[in-house]
Amino acid sequence: MDIKIYPDPVLLKNCVSVEKVDDNFISTVSIMVDTMRAAEGIGLAAPQVGILQRFFVCLDFDDENKEKTIVLINPEITKMEGRIESKEGCLSIPGFYEYVYRYEKIEIKAYDLTGKEVIYVPDGIQSVVFQHEFDHLDGILFPERMSQIKKDIFMKKINKEFK
Repeated sequence: MDIKIYPDPVLLKNCVSVEKVDDNFISTVSIMVDTMRAAEGIGLAAPQVGILQRFFVCLDFDDENKEKTIVLINPEITKMEGRIESKEGCLSIPGFYEYVYRYEKIEIKAYDLTGKEVIYVPDGIQSVVFQHEFDHLDGILFPERMSQIKKDIFMKKINKEFK
């Protein structure tokens, strides 16, 4: 499974809801997790591997700093609060990083691989990761979250590199 690199047009498209979680879907998710790990990423959204469906995978760490993988299917952000600035990068725009403002804390409702509704309330960096991956499902890349001046400069750099 290959990660799509900017300016691949699939990265700018809106995704449709996942209608069915079957063995093929679960296998795809497993391959996505392996792809994310191989790329040393902390999140990967379906459109980044050419799948125009609303789901993403990401890493989370529990209170004992043990890593676990989260799969969010058909996610919806239901609450947002605060503001945080963090340096973001993207597996689809390799080698480029910039500061972006996001909500410090969100509530996100989704479904897991068993079809059970789950609610996460991440804050800090985990909130940033969830929002970044969620944006991919709507065809939004992280430079869209920058001020216009900053975005223009950043896009000139990446367009020079990737075109």
